[in-house]
Amino acid sequence: MIARIWRGWASTTTADDYQHHYGADVAEHLQQVAGFRGARLLRRQDCDEVMFTSITFFTSMEDVRAFAGEDPEQAVVEATARRALTRWDERVTHHEVTADLQP
Repeated sequence: MIARIWRGWASTTTADDYQHHYGADVAEHLQQVAGFRGARLLRRQDCDEVMFTSITFFTSMEDVRAFAGEDPEQAVVEATARRALTRWDERVTHHEVTADLQP
């Protein structure tokens, strides 16, 4: 399994907008991608901004490419997200999941 990790920052006034976008639009899009295995959105106060860390899980890098396109390390940031965020990572990282501990 592959974990795709990306970060974006929002002002405190638009952070809830981004969180809603992720939970609705991003979630709907990801559900349609073959090989999608789940996602987590982490949120933390970062000085005067809110930092989001998105971790999405895919079966393989081929499945990541189905989501992200030919350059899988290019961040996918939709227009709605761009309006809510003040800045974001242009590139993402991919990691092989070597342990998946469940309760």
